[in-house]
Amino acid sequence: MEKGSGLSGGSNLEKTIGLTFDVEDWFQVENLREKFPPTVWADCESRVENNTKKILTLLDKYNIKSTFFILGWIAERYPDLVKEISSKGHEIASHGYGHIINYQLSNNEIFEDIKKSKKILEDITGLEVKGYRAPNFSITDNIMATLKELGFQYDSSYHPFSKNKRYGQIEMEKNGYFYRKNKVVEIPLSVLKNNLVEIPIGGGGYFRLYPFALFKQLSNSYFKEQDYLIMYFHPWEFDPEQPKVKDIKFSYRFRHYVGLKKNYSKLEKFIQISLKKGFKFKKLIEIVDEAY
Repeated sequence: MEKGSGLSGGSNLEKTIGLTFDVEDWFQVENLREKFPPTVWADCESRVENNTKKILTLLDKYNIKSTFFILGWIAERYPDLVKEISSKGHEIASHGYGHIINYQLSNNEIFEDIKKSKKILEDITGLEVKGYRAPNFSITDNIMATLKELGFQYDSSYHPFSKNKRYGQIEMEKNGYFYRKNKVVEIPLSVLKNNLVEIPIGGGGYFRLYPFALFKQLSNSYFKEQDYLIMYFHPWEFDPEQPKVKDIKFSYRFRHYVGLKKNYSKLEKFIQISLKKGFKFKKLIEIVDEAY
């Protein structure tokens, strides 16, 4: 395989799925921020440990290795969970420390947030942290420069779904499926795009919302043009018993709670079908090493 090729889509290469998990607790999501600002997090019921172990059990069952973008705030409180994830052969990557949308912070605050999270994770595992994902995909050009300065090899924060205004935007050089900025590789989340549609299929609330038959059809169409499907999930998305917050905007409540009950079985079914087709599941750092 030619290094630096970027592995352009629609080739005869094996189809690869990058399953990723953003490890944060249910009360730390942006849709619930009005009720749960960071000042009250320490007093909230934490469910992240058990929910993450459910994910690990599923991955163990099918011998799949994944990338876990872990919030520094979580890692400080659950270092043994970080060690367990790492000991099972999964990649430990950074989700920042405080889960604040980056464009709400100053450049110095962003730098210190990312630096702090990287050090916490590396001190726990003894391994270099090479990947980063911004909270709510809030990537910006200056963050890519920060990642280079801090020694990251790749970022996976760019979500090319133009309808969601929370997502960040950056100017990058396209290289096959991937992008590059300041010598940092960008691995975007997957969106099915053509002249007629723009449909996010990279996981999260989109995966929970779609009926499984529809997602299967969308992913089949996607793989006709692309070799990589990059997906993201959160531990709380597999926890239908989590506390229900009612006095928030309906759209926020819908986006947070839709599809929780069936999400675990849907993901397992997708894994089964993908393995049967001969698709490969890989950590993001493995994908970067293949392409570059």
